[in-house]
This record gives sequence, structure tokens and C-alpha cells, in this order.
Amino acid sequence: MTTPTPPDPTPYGTPDAPRLTVRGEAHLEVDPEIARITITVTARGKDRRHTLDDLTHRNTTTLDLVKSYGDAIERLETGHFSLTPELAQRGRGERIRTYHGSVTLTAELNDFTALGELTSRLADLDLTSVDGPWWTLRPDSPVHTQARKQAVKEAVQRARAYADALDTTLAALIELADLDADTPQPYPPAPGNRMRSMAFAGAPDDTPPTLDLEPQRQEIHAAVNARFTMTPPRL
Repeated sequence: MTTPTPPDPTPYGTPDAPRLTVRGEAHLEVDPEIARITITVTARGKDRRHTLDDLTHRNTTTLDLVKSYGDAIERLETGHFSLTPELAQRGRGERIRTYHGSVTLTAELNDFTALGELTSRLADLDLTSVDGPWWTLRPDSPVHTQARKQAVKEAVQRARAYADALDTTLAALIELADLDADTPQPYPPAPGNRMRSMAFAGAPDDTPPTLDLEPQRQEIHAAVNARFTMTPPRL
């Protein structure tokens, strides 16, 4: 049976080993690494099979277009599919007026030049809408580590400044606690930071203009609590 560790009887230190608690923070502003867009393909018709065939064809066309960008696409996922009958508002019985179908896709890109071209071409497809982009960093981005290191260094510098004010020095590190994990720009960001468009297909030789999308800078924050013991100062 494991014996529980008794609580620290001197959480605030002693005259022989005074404690010092500080907080270190880091705030970074960096370029995003990936951009997400949501693509919604729709179809509508009076016949269920015809509507499903149209939706299948448009979904395949959209997937082929996105996949044609190769390594610029880091992830492509289907998030939602629906085929819903709409009943007539008048008349007796359950008479179906029309069918609505939709497929939602999510794509992540690491090439922002390709992003502008792809969004333009997607928005030019028949009954296809594009929502985004949402800018973010990868979960394993080295920027997160950089922010944590800066937060720790700031805590040590602050503790040394306090100790210096007492004409003493730090003796040992007692505890280092990560308060807030890195928090990149939330996904999705607030309205106004995204692009939304919907268009019908133009003529076969009509190439849509490429959108110029400016990446949104990401704010990274890290914070730690650090506790030290000091050499007893002469007060």
C-alpha cells in the first residue's frame, strides 16, 4: 500500500529558505501555417434519383479539383451528407415537392498561393459554396515550444529581479506550473475574418480570377508559475 505524501508544512517558506513565486508570460505574433476552407456542394430536383446523381457528379468534380493540387492539400475530409425531401405546403397527403441534397467537405492547405486559386475555381462551380479561410498553426508547430521557453525565461528573469531587489540570489527551483496552454487564433475566427462566396459555373473557357487572400497573423500565448527558494536576505 502506497503511503500518501504529506502536505508541505511550510508552503510559504521559512526564514532560512524564503520562497518566491512569480509568473512568466510570452506573447508571439506569427504567420499561419495552414488554412482551412469548407466546401458545400448542393443539388435540387423533383426526382430523388436524379437529384442524387447530380449531387454525386458535383461531389466527384469537386474532389478531383481539390486533389489536383497535390501536396498543397494536407487534409481533405467529408463532414456531412444529406438528401432531404421537401413536402408540398398545400394539398392532401405527403406529396413531395422537391429533394434537396448537400455534401460538405473540409480541406486544409499549406500553400496560400494555391489557396487563392483553388477557392476561386471552387466558387465558380455549379451550386457550390466556399466558406473560409480559417488560419491556424499546426498542433506540433515549434512556435508553441518557443512561446513556452520564452515564458520560462521571463519567469526566471522576474524572480532574479525580485531577489536582486533584496540583495540576495535564487537558491533553487521548487515548482514550475504551466498555467495556460498555447492559444492560437480560435477556429473559426470571429465573423469578418473569413471569405464566403457562391457562384454558378461560367462558360467552359471562362477561367475565374484568382483571389488574393492575405494570411491572418496568429497570436500565441504561454504562461507559467514558478516558485523558487532564495538565499536568506539581510533585511
